[in-house]
Amino acid sequence: MKTNRLRGIGAAIMALALVQCVPAQLPQETEVWEPEPVVVRPGTLGEAPSDAIVLLGEKGADEWRHTDGGEVKWLVEDGVLTVAAGTGNIETKRSFGDVQLHLEWRAPVRIEGEGQGRGNSGVFLQQRYEVQILDSYDNRTHSNGQAASIYKQHIPLVNAMQPPGEWQSYDIVFTAPRFAPDGALESPAYVTVLHNGVLVQNHVQLLGKTVFMGQPAYAAHPPKQPLMLQDHGNPVSFRNIWVRHLE
Repeated sequence: MKTNRLRGIGAAIMALALVQCVPAQLPQETEVWEPEPVVVRPGTLGEAPSDAIVLLGEKGADEWRHTDGGEVKWLVEDGVLTVAAGTGNIETKRSFGDVQLHLEWRAPVRIEGEGQGRGNSGVFLQQRYEVQILDSYDNRTHSNGQAASIYKQHIPLVNAMQPPGEWQSYDIVFTAPRFAPDGALESPAYVTVLHNGVLVQNHVQLLGKTVFMGQPAYAAHPPKQPLMLQDHGNPVSFRNIWVRHLE
């Protein structure tokens, strides 16, 4: 027993000696200096960051068109864009992949209808993945169809609605899906949504294109596609829309 104890003590001494022989790592050896992040001036008081593309602001709806290619027929006044029922959806003239998107929207002050018939619109990423816009203030509907849901796919974590007539904000981080040359899905899309500054979708995985009936599924599409706003027949208003490329 004494011999084994001595051997154990000897082994411990040798191990300690080996550790002491290893040169200490300098703090500078774990410092990374390149690449240096680009300087971006953050927006203040509702302004867009300096590297953002402003899609709706003082210049009106110049960045938009109807999905048939025609000029925007929605009402534009003082930087606010309001759905003109029956004129159809509008989309951006530019196309986008991975993005950070900010938009502000407002349901009508006058409450008409209930459920899905009240203050309904939607923002579609790459023309096909919808974050629902709906007046969900004291207005029960199916949970995966209320405001800030990923329509028919993901229920928001909470209902962060302001009352009708008040401006709402969405801040969306979107990772676009990737497809192989043969059209097979390599990686799905992911979405994070903050509604009025409250996290309501936490990097959720999309199951495919938004559909009204049936199950969502992916179909290959170009890596960059326009953003789209929906005409669902309600005079929903928009303002202060900007986007940042994240590629």
